Amino acid sequence: MTRPAPTPPSPTPTSSPSTDSSARDLALIERANATGRVPAVFVHGLWLLPTSWERWAALFEEAGFAAVAPGWPDDPETVEAAREHPEVFAGKSVGQVADHFCDLIRRLDRAPVVIGHSFGGLIARISAGRGLSRATVAIDRAPFRGVLPLPLSSLRAASVVLGNPANHHRAMPLTYEQFRYSFANAVGEDEARELYDIYAVPASGEPLFQAAAANLNPWTEVRADITAPERGPLLIISGEQDNTVPWAIANASCKKQARNRHAVTEITELPGRGHALTIDHGWREVAETALAFVRRFVDPAAPETAV
Repeated sequence: MTRPAPTPPSPTPTSSPSTDSSARDLALIERANATGRVPAVFVHGLWLLPTSWERWAALFEEAGFAAVAPGWPDDPETVEAAREHPEVFAGKSVGQVADHFCDLIRRLDRAPVVIGHSFGGLIARISAGRGLSRATVAIDRAPFRGVLPLPLSSLRAASVVLGNPANHHRAMPLTYEQFRYSFANAVGEDEARELYDIYAVPASGEPLFQAAAANLNPWTEVRADITAPERGPLLIISGEQDNTVPWAIANASCKKQARNRHAVTEITELPGRGHALTIDHGWREVAETALAFVRRFVDPAAPETAV
């Protein structure tokens, strides 16, 4: 698969967090390029950091891929730093984050597979629509323009941000009770508290407002090119008990994606799993489901051939 010429990253405000995160992300790109293998790019969603992918990265590395888990613009290195400086998350839009990841992907020598969770799944799908990925896995992906179902559980999960218009430009943390409902409803109490302590960080409120208005705004950034001929194969993974992105949203999204006659579109529902399915005790089942799909279409060690 041939690659477009690299483009410089989108400008970001000059600040220490931005500089640090940009250097970290570029180092990941350089490391992946040095391996000569097909990269696997992981995109986290709201209320998480790239560290949420550490076990996934190790699994994909063992399978022969070069794992790359960049952050959103200005992501801190640690959960502790994120909680101390929540302001760095504020004002990050879907379009800004999508451009950030697409700029990084264009710097890779080989087109990657891209795996994303929640809003990260939407970003992964946007990159696929721009012809930047060999294969894409979207896990409990946030909806995009044209996906109509709005289950009550989704509205409740989003209400912690959408309930106050001033949250649009704020960084919003989740209380433990909110995390328990939105992420960790399908695990026991002890594990839910552990996941909250280890992973939960503040998040930008803007993407949720963008998603809520996507079907009313013809110029929304929350859109994906459904019919792009270079989209590549796509797997949608849905957790059966996910309150934030229930099956109704995942299935409606799949039906729209299946209109692409150029590439495979598949969906699978994992029983008994909630929105924390990428980080909870059952993460390996989800990761191996994603890896099995990717390996049907991509050999990570195969030499590059021009198309």
